[in-house]
Amino acid sequence: MTAAEQIEAVFRQEHGRILAALIGQLGDFALAEDALQDALVEALESWETSGPPRSPGAWLLSVARRRAIDRLRRARREQPAGADLETLPASQEEPAMDDDQIPDERLKLMFTCCHPALALESQVALTLHTLGGLKTPEIARAFLVPEATMAQRLARARAKIRDAGIPYRVPPASLLPERLEALLAVIYLIFNEGYVTTGGDAPIRRELCGEAIRLGRVLAALMAHSAEARGLLALMLLHDARRPARLDAAGELVLLEQQERSRWDREKIREGTAALDEALALRDPGPYQVQAAISALHAEAPSTADTDWRQIAALYDTLARMTPSLVVEVNRAAAAAMAYGPETGLQMLHRLQSQPEDARQLDGFYPYHAARADLLRRLGQRAAAAEAYRRAVALCGNRAEQAFLQRRLDETLAP
Repeated sequence: MTAAEQIEAVFRQEHGRILAALIGQLGDFALAEDALQDALVEALESWETSGPPRSPGAWLLSVARRRAIDRLRRARREQPAGADLETLPASQEEPAMDDDQIPDERLKLMFTCCHPALALESQVALTLHTLGGLKTPEIARAFLVPEATMAQRLARARAKIRDAGIPYRVPPASLLPERLEALLAVIYLIFNEGYVTTGGDAPIRRELCGEAIRLGRVLAALMAHSAEARGLLALMLLHDARRPARLDAAGELVLLEQQERSRWDREKIREGTAALDEALALRDPGPYQVQAAISALHAEAPSTADTDWRQIAALYDTLARMTPSLVVEVNRAAAAAMAYGPETGLQMLHRLQSQPEDARQLDGFYPYHAARADLLRRLGQRAAAAEAYRRAVALCGNRAEQAFLQRRLDETLAP
């Protein structure tokens, strides 16, 4: 592994921890991000010759903090006499990477990013960027918006936090409910980016899945009476239980129907099912609980043929009423195809094209083209299926999924 690859791996694993600690110490989002970038540049130069240090995350945090202090000193020298400039951090000692401290810092960062003074989409996007370590193109794909639009949204959110003096802390219990929607969305999107990576060579980012589940556990404990917090935790655990079987020995994607269910993590399934039962007992239904119930039906079924697809289709109907979106509609059509036949699912997909705005978004949404291609293939419409597969391959950013779609395209074109 080259120095650049080692740095990339450490960055993906430690980004949220390091940035949360820096923001907590410096009180400045932009300064913390710039300092971390400086540390990464220094790491590229240093690790190339001497190799990575024993504790790469602690090394990056220490160097980033020194670079931040250098930036503040340089800015002070360049300011006119008498200008008001933020003072240096009180302590210039190199901080340790304290596992007992950093999770608290990450929680503070999450609540700061999810302050109600920010628009909901900005809350989610900023937290994904700072805490989850997702890059602007990755977040833009998650929101189905252009990269430039997302970059502007992130910049406005940082400026709002600075100009409004939004505090960097966990708010009192009375203020937690108003931030719940954004917190749940953030955690789930972090998990999704780990479970189905939208870009890069890694088909699964295990560190993001683990971080999202850890944050989900913290939030569920913090908000003991929130059914949706428990529902989200259940959903992530039940999904993550299937992760060991999602790739074969060659790193190629394995569809749910072809997975070796003996490889599923039964302990996570038990924990996820228990969390779902606790959520349902609170009698406050929500979309995360519905999705967890769908995942539980998959986890309980001994095979694809034995899965209760009609119940899953009915749950997707409920989910579509709760949170209508193109993502839900595509999954709903796929479930209906399993329950009632591919023609039914295909009709549902084609109905989505009736609204011009939806049609524009669908054109750039590869799961739609992948689902449509699969149903056309199952119906024997090979030419139309091949065209849909080509579009899905062109749009897909996940290498493992792209390779799977290409294999299906080749099979469809084969005589």
